[in-house]
Amino acid sequence: MEEALLLARVQFGLNIAFHILFPSITIGLAWVLVYFRLRYEVTRDAAWLETYRLWVKVFALTFAMGVVTGVVMSFQFGTNWPGYMNKVGNIAGPLLAYEVLTAFFLEATFLGVMLFGMNRVPGWMHVTSAVIVAFGTTVSAFWILALNSWMQTPAGYTIDHGALIAASWWEVIFNPSFPYRFVHMLLASGITAAFLVAGLSAWRMLKAPDDAGARGTLRFGAQLAAVLVPLQILAGDLHGLNTLEHQPAKIAAVEALWETQKGAPLVLIAIPDDDPRLNRFAVEVPRGAALVLTHRIDGELKGIDTFKDHPPVAPVFFAFRVMVGMGVLMLILSWFGSFLLRSRTPRWLLWAFASFTFSGWIAVLAGWLVTEIGRQPWLVTGILRTADAVGDAGGAMLGASLTAYIGTYAVLLLAYMVTLTHMARK
Repeated sequence: MEEALLLARVQFGLNIAFHILFPSITIGLAWVLVYFRLRYEVTRDAAWLETYRLWVKVFALTFAMGVVTGVVMSFQFGTNWPGYMNKVGNIAGPLLAYEVLTAFFLEATFLGVMLFGMNRVPGWMHVTSAVIVAFGTTVSAFWILALNSWMQTPAGYTIDHGALIAASWWEVIFNPSFPYRFVHMLLASGITAAFLVAGLSAWRMLKAPDDAGARGTLRFGAQLAAVLVPLQILAGDLHGLNTLEHQPAKIAAVEALWETQKGAPLVLIAIPDDDPRLNRFAVEVPRGAALVLTHRIDGELKGIDTFKDHPPVAPVFFAFRVMVGMGVLMLILSWFGSFLLRSRTPRWLLWAFASFTFSGWIAVLAGWLVTEIGRQPWLVTGILRTADAVGDAGGAMLGASLTAYIGTYAVLLLAYMVTLTHMARK
């Protein structure tokens, strides 16, 4: 049973990690496309039209990858996690259906107009289609984040014969953590798209330094990131305070705080050790965690010792620091790059942005690891344990399918990245 549970968790984790790569681009990139299309409509500069035509192809490819991986992931609710749908399907099912009905159909329909309707519909209709697709991606994120947030901080439900039903859909959707997670994800997608635009533009300029269109999109991507990263830091701080209130065990794992204490230090880096419950080789800022999380240097934070059920510390601790570390690097590159690009475009800076093309993925994946592992051992906090939701599939079957997923996704991911860089260089 433990082997099947572990393999089922790894398999679903792989699927959701691979899937989230693509919405993390399309949500933000859709609004970038609206900007590119409007710039052409206003200026009638052919460079903006060529820019739009390139990036709408990137968007379409990414959207298709997201659809395919999302369908695969949804099947696993029934095959690997039947206990989840049996217990909370009356809430999860409608939220997933709302996403399809109100968002996916909008995106799929009007994306066709964006791709093939430039010379077939009036300009205002083509611009409107871009806006509708961007709105659809945001609505899609709204419903998915509503469900995920409800699993983290459930509210507005009642129990009927062992199954959960919605007592108030307003409270289900706008649960305590939803506003923070929704804003955090939208900003994360915007930053991911900004570095993708800047990175692929840098790839192009390494081959064609005089490409004015690539120079313009490089500046745009760097400047957009320079604005969004500080906003993400603010949103992340507010999200952390919300998590401290509603999921204190997750914060204890993030900070590797083993014992409840006042004026807790901020652990910059360490090797958390579960057995003796201590941090080895720790580098700390005295009272830093208390100041950041309670905004008081003598504020009290609950430690792991307070909780009977708590997540594994080391994965959450390291994933959070990867996310924050990548965010700091993004902030430095976007600010410094935006300043330099005002007057010149040194080749080393192009290589720097090119190397950060997919950097948003690292931060997003690290953030999702914190979110999902930090909720354990619960699938729905306080209601459904992960171990109680797993299906009857055996370890051999799960191992074989996991191996097939790993091989398939590795090929798809490599093909996707090579295709995008090829499109940029061509």
